[in-house]
Amino acid sequence: MTERQKPRRAATVILLRDAEPRGLEVFLTRRPDDMAFLGGMYCFPGGTVRKEDCSASILRRCHGLTPNDARKIVGAHFAPNEALGFWIAAIRELFEEVGILLAVKEKGERWAAEPIDKTELAKKHAALLEKSSSFQSLLESDGLLCHASNLAYFSYWRTPSQFSLRFDTRFFLAALPANQSPLPASPEVAHSLWLTPDRALHLFAKDELPMIFPTFASLRTLADFDSQESVFKEFRHGK
Repeated sequence: MTERQKPRRAATVILLRDAEPRGLEVFLTRRPDDMAFLGGMYCFPGGTVRKEDCSASILRRCHGLTPNDARKIVGAHFAPNEALGFWIAAIRELFEEVGILLAVKEKGERWAAEPIDKTELAKKHAALLEKSSSFQSLLESDGLLCHASNLAYFSYWRTPSQFSLRFDTRFFLAALPANQSPLPASPEVAHSLWLTPDRALHLFAKDELPMIFPTFASLRTLADFDSQESVFKEFRHGK
């Protein structure tokens, strides 16, 4: 009998923006066809929680949520540093995959990638992908903190036991920051697009937008909301 593989902890971010003339859109990415997990599928940016995401040094570069508060949200079976690590991983993976950085300045002041800074931000993104710089170093060099309170906890999914590659994933919601635009493609993203939840579900029904059930279920939930404001009112912790 084959021993069941223990699921890897992971974090996913559902990026939202206002739709025109009303409503909301979600950001979906298509995984390259040759990827071992979700190859060719549309999903949300995300990935595995790493050991360094739970380290004391990176947790000190977190704003808006304490380790104990994170533990209250995801469950007492996690140590406080492990709990907050989900938020760190979500923010790091969002930046790695699509170049969106959820951050504030070290004293908590608002930070945004102004037009003059976008070239420098792109250089930092490239350095991170090339592994010539770490995510923590990137934050430290610009005096930035992960803006954990920008993420609203949304849902939890675990890959069924019959699969050889399994993930224990926390889904988060985040609004697209002002003055930032996601990359259309990256090493882990073959293609990306913004769609209303209803439109995404319509394309899925026509077999034009392949996705796994957690993605479908998330879109189906979001289709019941008419604005970003109503989504975050429902899912923001401590509302």
